[in-house]
Amino acid sequence: MQVVTLGPAGTYSHRAAGSIADDGAVSFRESVTGIVAAVADGEFDRGGVPVENSIEGSVDESLDALADRAVSVVQEVVSPIRHALLAQGPEFSTVASHPQALAQCREYLAEHYPDVSQEAVASTARGVERAREDPSVAAIGHPANAGSPGQGAGEDGDGTLQRIAENIQDHDSNATRFLVVAPESERSEAGGKTSIVAYPGANYPGLLLELLESFADRDINLTRIESRPSGRRLGDYCFHVDFEAGLYEARAQEALAEIEEVCADGWVKRLGSYDTTHVVG
Repeated sequence: MQVVTLGPAGTYSHRAAGSIADDGAVSFRESVTGIVAAVADGEFDRGGVPVENSIEGSVDESLDALADRAVSVVQEVVSPIRHALLAQGPEFSTVASHPQALAQCREYLAEHYPDVSQEAVASTARGVERAREDPSVAAIGHPANAGSPGQGAGEDGDGTLQRIAENIQDHDSNATRFLVVAPESERSEAGGKTSIVAYPGANYPGLLLELLESFADRDINLTRIESRPSGRRLGDYCFHVDFEAGLYEARAQEALAEIEEVCADGWVKRLGSYDTTHVVG
């Protein structure tokens, strides 16, 4: 199975994608949009994209890509996130990492490195690359990205890294949800959880209530609902909804039939039903 995720090697997405790759082989793209497009175009069988973090919330680029491209969601992978501060030595002037990682360590950085500048890069692994190349740059990433402890990292200016500090995330419960995307033709109705995107194509008092009542009236628990701009005009939104029921269930079918009536001037995209896998980070 050909799997693509956010690269380069060593990202948290890479670690999560390894759990779904048959032989552990994973290819990389520099953006979530590129990952979803590669699956939609048939270049890869599966793609792993981060969709929500327990500290920083949803990954907007992932939500927009899932709404825009013809793909399905076939699995959810939940992984704990353990951040380490990695550098060639204890003195540096910049910390580079993915914007989500920087935000997840906001309190730690403010307390311990208030005068160090922050640089947002495409992934945590890109930040590690920056730190290997430049002794004035530290990175935030998985502690394994520094190599084995006790290497004498950085002593000879060889670009290897020290673990300056570990578990620097602001909350110990830090975890990220990754969705496994597949071609639209592989959408499944089986599973304990379902994701949809609804675009009402209208705006009037009580619209959101109508959408929510379709689930509440059938005792379907919503695990997430989020609005994203439709891109059509200011103030126009689509809604990303995750709920605890499979598309095969009569109650889910009834709820979605009502939602499709509410969205008669727009559309409803059924991304699919799936189960959840937990992996150790």
